[in-house]
Amino acid sequence: MQYPTIPICPGTLLFLPKFCSFPQKLQLFQPKFPVVGRNYCFCRPRTASPGGFSVRSQMGTLSSRDNGFCTLIEYMGRGGINVGDDLVVLFDHIQYACKRIAALVASPFNSALAKQSKVANSGSGSDRDAPKPLDIVSNEIILSSLKNSGKVAVMASEEDDVPFWLNDDGLFVVVTDPLDGSRNIDASIPTGTIFGIYKRLMELDHLPQQEKASLNSLQCGTKLLAAGYVLYSSATILCTSFGTGTHAFTLDRSTGDFVLTHPDMKIPSRGQIYSVNDARYFDWPEGLRQYIDTVRQGKGSYPKKYSARYICSLVADFHRTLMYGGVAMNPRDHLRLVYEANPLSFLVEQAGGRGSDGKSRILSMQPVKLHQRLPLFLGSLKDMEELESYGDVQQKVNPGYEV
Repeated sequence: MQYPTIPICPGTLLFLPKFCSFPQKLQLFQPKFPVVGRNYCFCRPRTASPGGFSVRSQMGTLSSRDNGFCTLIEYMGRGGINVGDDLVVLFDHIQYACKRIAALVASPFNSALAKQSKVANSGSGSDRDAPKPLDIVSNEIILSSLKNSGKVAVMASEEDDVPFWLNDDGLFVVVTDPLDGSRNIDASIPTGTIFGIYKRLMELDHLPQQEKASLNSLQCGTKLLAAGYVLYSSATILCTSFGTGTHAFTLDRSTGDFVLTHPDMKIPSRGQIYSVNDARYFDWPEGLRQYIDTVRQGKGSYPKKYSARYICSLVADFHRTLMYGGVAMNPRDHLRLVYEANPLSFLVEQAGGRGSDGKSRILSMQPVKLHQRLPLFLGSLKDMEELESYGDVQQKVNPGYEV
C-alpha cells in the first residue's frame, strides 16, 4: 500500500496512511499505524524514567545522560520536577499531537487542503471563527491523542460548539485552540497551538454529562494546573508551566524529542516593543492612543522610543514578547478567555509578567461561556502598569474588520 510521505527534516520522512475515522476529505493526516521516521518512531509515547532515557535508532543508542540534554518528559518525571505519572502521560500525548500538527503545518499538502470547499461556520453566532480545513484536522489530532491518553475527562476546543466528555475515569480537563493563526498558513507565517489543563471537578459528577462537561471547562484561570503553547516556526517550540516557572523546549527533529532550551524564562521587567495592529488607531479609545503615541516618541516612563513588531499570530507575537519584553495586545473584544487568554496569562505571570484585559487580571476572571471574548494585554510588568495607568485602553468600536 502506498502512503503519502511528508519530509520533516533532512534524512527523515513521515509516512502517513489514511484512516477511516476521519471525514473523507480530511483523511490524509490521520495515521492508522505508527508515524515512522527513517531513524526514529514518533508514534508510541514513552513513559518517564527517573534514570534518563535512551534513543534507539539505526545510528545507535544515545542516552540523555551522555550529552546533558533534558527532554520534556524527563523534566516532568521523577528525575525532574515530578508532576506525577498521570500528568506525564497526558503531556506525552499532547507533545505527540503537536509533532503531528507541526508536520501538517510544514507539509506541501496544505495547498490541497486549502483548496477544499469552504467550511461553513457551525459556531454560535460571532463567538467562533469560521473553521478551516487545517483547523479541523488539528482539532481531530488533539482529540484523538487526548482520548488515547485515558487521562482526560473533558476537552473544550475553539473548533467545537460545546465541550466533549471523553472519559469517565479521566482526571483532567483540557481547553485548547488547536491551530491559532491558521489564516496565515499560505503565507508561511508562524502559527501555534494553545492549551490549558485543569483538574476535573469531581463534585460535579452527579450532573448530566453535557452540563458537567461545560462547568468543568469554565474554571477560573487561577485553578490551572498547567498551560502551554507550541510555536510552529523556523523551530517548533513547546513552552509550558506547571506553576513553578515558565520553560521552553525545542523539538529535535533528529530524535523527535522536545529538549529543554529555555529553562525558567523571565520576561524583562520592561521591554522596548509594542505589538498591536495600529491600522486600527482611529478606532481606539483616547487612553490607548495616548499610550502608544507616548512610548513610540520615547516620552514614557522608559526614555527610549519603542518599536512596533506585529505578526498577527497570537502565539508568535506572545512568544517574542515573552523573550524580549514589552506588550502584546488586542484591545477589542476578540480573543477568547478560556483557551487563549487564560493559558497565556498563566505563562506570562509565571515568567514575571502580567496578563490583563486593560483593567483587571485575566486569571481572576470567572468565565461564563466557552467562547467568551475579551480584550487582551500581555507583557512586561512595568510596561503593563504604565499601559493600565492610561485608563481607557479597551476598544469598544468594532466595525467588523475583514482582515
